[in-house]
Amino acid sequence: MTFIELLACVGMITGFFLLLNLKPIDFTNGLFSFLTRESKSIRDEINEATKRKKPNVLKREILEAQEILKMTGRSSRFSLICACSLLLFAIGASIAIVFGNFFLAPVMAVGFMFFPFWYVKLTASHFKKDIAAELETALSIITTAYLRNEDILTAVEENINYLNPPVHHVFQDFIMRIKLVNPDIEAALKALRTKIDNEVFHEWCDALCDCQYDRSLKTTLTPIVSKLSDMRIVNAELEYLVFEPRKEFIIMAIFVMGNIPLMYFLNKSWYDTLMHTPMGQIILTITAALIFISTAFVIKLTKPIEFRR
Repeated sequence: MTFIELLACVGMITGFFLLLNLKPIDFTNGLFSFLTRESKSIRDEINEATKRKKPNVLKREILEAQEILKMTGRSSRFSLICACSLLLFAIGASIAIVFGNFFLAPVMAVGFMFFPFWYVKLTASHFKKDIAAELETALSIITTAYLRNEDILTAVEENINYLNPPVHHVFQDFIMRIKLVNPDIEAALKALRTKIDNEVFHEWCDALCDCQYDRSLKTTLTPIVSKLSDMRIVNAELEYLVFEPRKEFIIMAIFVMGNIPLMYFLNKSWYDTLMHTPMGQIILTITAALIFISTAFVIKLTKPIEFRR
């Protein structure tokens, strides 16, 4: 009966969307814009500026995910992330309702809702690592060409076809800016510096700006590029150390959740008590809440450390 009522609820919601001619993405964007809107009262603005009042957990997760997507050049995917979050909210609540545990419904709904934002956090380090690897190749071949011809525009044009996205797009914009917008190379280098969030890349762009006034400084470019290789090695070692506690937590969480179906085969009366009595359902709800809270803390505490020189 519960499953039929759930299907009826899904059909009713779908009917509302069709009746109002409302797209799910538009609804999601409006909802999350409302949740992340800035405080308008002067007192709230003062409290946030002085850090006396922190944003709520949901708003903090949304803003952090939005910042990561912007930093990694994936801002256009924010609407998709929000839509997945809202869908998982409904799926989490539906799972709990199908099992007949109404205590668990809000916990599963809220916990599932955070999954897309946690995914963005976990993939941010891999995205940065891929950019750093491509940046290492790009800066190496461009620097070698620049040392030969002492013309950064020619050096980039000679090697632009060997670069891969997203580094390719950054240097392509650099070429188009100089040829079609403004021939000032120093201004173009300063604009190029802001396109990639990497400390060594910033230092490389600054050194190129200095080389426009003194070509003898071009010998400083090669040691700067070599830093990328050293940082990649150290960051790989740090990432391995950070991943170990996360792996142990995942194993323990699987063991905890795996005990529920295992109990069905070992002692069916215990399973019935856990699944179909109010006390057992409350215990399941507390366990699920602790798993979701622990997941948030593990992701926060095992955030990859980026080694800088």
